[in-house]
Amino acid sequence: MCTEVSKPKILIVDDMPLNIKIISKTLKDDYNIVVATSGEKALGLAASASPPEIILLDIIMPQMDGYEVCRKLKENNKTKNIPVIFISAKGEMEDEAKGLELGAVDYIIKPFSVPIVNARIKTHLSLKRKTEMLERLVFIDGLTEILNRRGFNKFLEQEWDREKRTKNPLSLALISMDSLKKAGDCYAQLLGNDGLHKVAQVLAKSLRRPADLVARYGDEEFAILLPETDIEATMEIAEKIRANVENMGIRYSNSENENRVTLTVGAAQ
Repeated sequence: MCTEVSKPKILIVDDMPLNIKIISKTLKDDYNIVVATSGEKALGLAASASPPEIILLDIIMPQMDGYEVCRKLKENNKTKNIPVIFISAKGEMEDEAKGLELGAVDYIIKPFSVPIVNARIKTHLSLKRKTEMLERLVFIDGLTEILNRRGFNKFLEQEWDREKRTKNPLSLALISMDSLKKAGDCYAQLLGNDGLHKVAQVLAKSLRRPADLVARYGDEEFAILLPETDIEATMEIAEKIRANVENMGIRYSNSENENRVTLTVGAAQ
């Protein structure tokens, strides 16, 4: 059961059960297969909480053809990055060109070769994962190894839109390291960088839910985003974070009392 969950998920969209059966049979050993027999159902599965990694899409379908499905997928922020491979009997050059212009990554003409389908799926899965890795690196702060401000802004926009729909609270805490600038001036930037990294890791470990996130917001400022959390709970978390950092006893000199890192925290719902 665990092995099945770890397989890449592929969505096959075709209104002909026989076509679905043939493709599924060739792919089921390596992939977790989900199917849709209409464009509407395909759009719903693609935008679900557990989206596919690749979509194999037929063109000729009633009500909503594959071209329209692809167009809608690429217009939706939730689904626009899912690779779409058209598998179709429409073999004219203009048909293929239209599919690629709409955002598909590949176009396979029926009757297809099973080894070619498998090879192209593997290629596009590899490209997708490399792209996702590069995108993650763009949103990571190299010094602290947590989200940077760009990454924070991206997730803030997503959560803002989601909480507007669900009417759930969304809380934000901004955190400043009180003594870092003084420490950096007196004991060199390297010590300041080390202190930043230590504080960032304490902040990250203080958050328990997968939906909560922490980011480096400025030179010595951090931001914490807490979906579905009211201000009272946010203040409790902020106080725990403040105490956790203070208890770490991070200092920038040999003095017992001098330059201990402390935090100032502000929060809002």
